[in-house]
Parts: sequence; structure tokens; C-alpha cells
Amino acid sequence: MSRVTRWIVALAVLQTGALASADDLTGSDKFLCAPMAANTCWPDEGCEQKGPWALNMPMFIEVNLRTKRLSTTEASGLNRATDIKNLLREEGLIVLQGYQTRRAFSIVITEESGIATFSVAGDDEGAVVFGACTPQP
Repeated sequence: MSRVTRWIVALAVLQTGALASADDLTGSDKFLCAPMAANTCWPDEGCEQKGPWALNMPMFIEVNLRTKRLSTTEASGLNRATDIKNLLREEGLIVLQGYQTRRAFSIVITEESGIATFSVAGDDEGAVVFGACTPQP
């Protein structure tokens, strides 16, 4: 097995483990999410599986429900943030929606497990990203 293949297999195992061991977010207003796997789609070209980093997504996203804001971590050096326009917390789900730079986003997080699904829609393109979240103090 080549070094690259071993790296891909190890990454897949880590991603599966991270999704399976996400944390309970019940009652948390501040948490950290890590995008793990992404699929991008175009009307004429179909869909393609990619790593979230290939979509210019940060490794970690800070979610603050009190301030209704998503942001990159300070350690990332990216200094990116966006407002959450709609926030709904019911039936064990946290639903976040917003719009920035000609793209709409929607995030659905299961409170009990911390498992997250991000979707982004733009002009003639879309992406679905799966990840995991954990509470922050």
C-alpha cells in the first residue's frame, strides 16, 4: 500500500471515528464544529466528493448561538465570520441559516449527538458537508 493510500485510509478512519463520537450539545450555546466530508454538485456536471478544505472551508467553525455568529478560530489566522440570519432550536435539532457572498447556507445539527450537516447553495453550484460539533466553555 502506498504512503498516499495509507494516509487516505487513516483519514477516513479518523473521520468515521469523529462523526461517531461527536458530543451532546443539549443546552450549549457555544460550540466548535469540524467539517469532515463534502460533496459538490453542478447542474450539468453532476456531483463530486471532496475534502472540505478543497471548498475553502476552515478546519474548525466556532458557532455562537447567543451572538448568532459563525467564525473561524483565532488559531486558523483566517479571520472570517458571518451572521446567522435564522436560528431555530426545536425537536432536538439546531437549525442555522444565513447568506453571504452570493451563497445561502443552512446547517442542521442534532443536539444529542453533535452530528452536523451543512449545505451551501450558490449560482449554479451546491455543496453538502458532513461534520461533528462539540461544546465550548
